[in-house]
Order: sequence, then C-alpha cells, then structure tokens
Amino acid sequence: MKKISIPLSLILFTLGSCSEKPTVSIDSYSQSNEGSQIDYLDSSTQYPGKTFTANWSVSKEILKGGKQDGVELLTLDNGKLQICVIPARGMGIWEVKCGKVRLGWDSPVKEIVHPTHIDLESRGGLGWLEGFNEWMVRCGLEFAGHPGTDEFIDNTGNPSTLDLTLHGKIQNIPASDYEISVDPEPPHRIRIRGTVYEKFFYGPKLKLVTEVSTIPGSETFQISDQITNEGAFPQEFQLIYHGNYGSSILEEGASIFTPAKSVTPMNSNAAKGINNWKNYKGPTLGFTEEVYLLEPQPDGEGNSIALLTNSDRTIATSIRWNTNELPYLTVWKNTAAEEDGYVTGIEPATGFPFNRRIERKYGRVPILQNGETRSFTLNFGIHKDEDSIQSIMGEIENLQKNTALIINREPPATE
Repeated sequence: MKKISIPLSLILFTLGSCSEKPTVSIDSYSQSNEGSQIDYLDSSTQYPGKTFTANWSVSKEILKGGKQDGVELLTLDNGKLQICVIPARGMGIWEVKCGKVRLGWDSPVKEIVHPTHIDLESRGGLGWLEGFNEWMVRCGLEFAGHPGTDEFIDNTGNPSTLDLTLHGKIQNIPASDYEISVDPEPPHRIRIRGTVYEKFFYGPKLKLVTEVSTIPGSETFQISDQITNEGAFPQEFQLIYHGNYGSSILEEGASIFTPAKSVTPMNSNAAKGINNWKNYKGPTLGFTEEVYLLEPQPDGEGNSIALLTNSDRTIATSIRWNTNELPYLTVWKNTAAEEDGYVTGIEPATGFPFNRRIERKYGRVPILQNGETRSFTLNFGIHKDEDSIQSIMGEIENLQKNTALIINREPPATE
C-alpha cells in the first residue's frame, strides 16, 4: 500500500498515556472504499514485535455531498467494535457496531450535518434537531434541556434576558484538535482524544477534553471527559449524555432495567404511560414522546448501571456511570413510526432536561469555580449472550433490593 505522510498539525500520535507530551509523526496508508477514500492513520500492523489481542486500526474518511460535505469521520476498529467519532460535531459518536449489533438509530436526518448548516435558533430554538442523528450526543455546556428564556448578567453588569436553545451548543462546535494514542503496555488501550471550546467574550469560557477508548478485541469501551472553567469567575454548566438506541436492540417488548429510588413522568403525556415506563412498543404511528425522570440507586461508591435489552433478552447494551458525577438519569421513549425516528434515549446527566431556569430553582445546575476541572466517566458494553445479560440483571436486582422504587404518577412542579 502507498504510504503518505500525515502532518502533525492534523494528527498527533502519542505512544504512551495521553498526558505525556512527546509526539512522533506517523505514516498513514489509503484505500478506496465504495468511491470514497479512507486514510488509515494507525493500526496494529504498524507495530512489529508488539502483540495485541486483536488486530485494530484507526481510519479517517472525509464525507462528500449535501450538508455533510467536508465532515471528517474517524473510525476506531478494535477487532470487535467499530466506533465512529465526528470531530466536527463536538467529538460526538455517530455509531458503534459489534457484528450485527448497532448502538445508534435511524434518524430522519440522514446526513452527518456540518454545524455550519445548523441554526440553533430556528423553529423556536429547536434548530439543534436539524442535525440530530448520532448515537452519543453531549448536551451542554453553558446550558442544556428545553429551549426558553433565562436571566443573566450582561456586559454592563445589569440583569438581562437570554434565549436558550434546545440542548445547548457543544454538539455543534467543531473540535479544535484531536490526537490518537496507544498505551505502550498491555492491554494497549487505544484512545481518541479531542478538545472543544465553548467560549464567549463576556460569557462562559469552558473547555471540554473528551476521550473515547477501548482495548483491542474487547466488546466494551469508555468515554472519559473533563470540563474546565478557564474564566476568572465561577461558571454554571450543564451536561447530558444523550445516548440514543434504535434497532437492533430496540423493538416491541424491549425493556430497560436500572436501579432507582424514584421515577417521575416529565409531563402529563408521560404520566399516562407511567405503569409501562420501562417497557417499549414497536414502531407506532402517531406516538408522542414520553420522558421519565429517575433518581438512580447507586452502590456504596456511587456507581450505577442501566441495561437495555431486546424482547427475548439475547442482545443488550449496558451503561455504567458514577452518580457523584452524574446524579440523574432521563429515559426518553420515542417509539414513533420508523420514518419519524424509532428511538429511545438513556441519558445520565447533571440534571433533568427542563429549561435551565427551572433546573437552577431546584438545585440541579452545578457550578465550576474559576480554574476548576470536573471529570466524567461512562463505560459501555455490548452483550450477546444470555448468561452475561442475566448476570447484569442480577447486579441491578441486588442494588434495588433494599430500596423500594417510588413511582410518582404526576409530573414534578416546575414553578
């Protein structure tokens, strides 16, 4: 294969931990795939003398045409999983595949839309939806949740009104840079790390450093993020990990299992379905979304878990996080017709997806002190055998057994 050089300004490759400074340039090689060029930025074949548990690679493709023209797509293939990262969309993750199992969904938005085509203020602050089709979307950072208004202090020091758009800006801010690294010692974790800035003169000065990583041959992977307030004053922030799941796991009879202290419908429509909050319908024409707000039940160290299974519990995906970092969980059910987007969201977060003004009133808007950094770690797994699925279900039952789930049948107060 022909080798081409990748400029260091485009790719940095670090052999060692991500905190190490030394970098070395690497070669990449290209091949044609269905009319588009894929550049292989690195792979296990580039390390003669090293033994990996599976062959792996990291590749780059530049998408062409329509609103996705010029969007860069990175694919980390660990020999079992293919994880597709979108630097142009806040380092969001387009999809994760493991054989025939896919973490992702079939949105009516078919292209991976470049942020230059997104007007967040369109349709009453719902413009975020024009690019909504990824598996993992981060909502935040200055604000997240429903559109509406909130107060802030303007550049003259006076109270003013701010229009908040749906789920914030971070998913529509391109990464300033990214790098690929491989741990030098076994099990040789492979990492893609990117930096995204959400900064505004007389406004927030937030930095997101995000990393997705996995071990060769594994069916698990990790998202590790750090948010830093680089301003001179304390700064509010919000963060929702909006993970979205469709077929091949979501189907008639699919279920979500998670230990919780309470579950509450977000609105009157969700209240009608509260008895079946954890069970899913097949694609349903005219279905109106239902949103449920959960207070997770963690273990003694704050760790919690959610498990989404198909109807016969032979395929599942798990999400693990720490409630000291992300104390709330939202379950979004949108079992609409396939043409309209058949999907569910499982969303660990710093709060619930109400407008920030409401979230602040109920103490769910955290504050970063000047110079402060907070870390967030989520671990994901794909499970294709009944024994491992039953094992996780048993883990969830053990966390729940000493806590009676409170089912609130009315939406929470918002005013």
